[in-house]
Amino acid sequence: MKTLFKSLLLATSILVSGTAFADPTAFTQAGFDSLQKAGKSILVEVHAPWCPTCRAQAPIVNNLLKKKEFQSITVLRVDFDGQKDVLKTFNVSKQSTLIAFKGSKEVARSTGDTSPKSIEKLLKKAI
Repeated sequence: MKTLFKSLLLATSILVSGTAFADPTAFTQAGFDSLQKAGKSILVEVHAPWCPTCRAQAPIVNNLLKKKEFQSITVLRVDFDGQKDVLKTFNVSKQSTLIAFKGSKEVARSTGDTSPKSIEKLLKKAI
């Protein structure tokens, strides 16, 4: 009964909002390389579940990605605690780092930013 209620609640929220946004895709080098090769817009999000700044960034990024102009951006989430090799590749030393790419070119980067306006500026550089 509990599962049925949760399913109905989820379905209702999807119908009300009109859209269901999935969690960001886990970063893999192969996936990233493929997106870059295709010239796609990418946001690499260095995240730690224990990080309050990361938790503050998540709804801001999700809300911005609902805007039509940003729907072409693919978000790849790097696990700060578990993907240390990726952190070295991107020269990242802190969680809550956002890196925007337009194809193979890095176009913007921020760390610890929770301002919707500046995150929006960062995303605009990727499209």
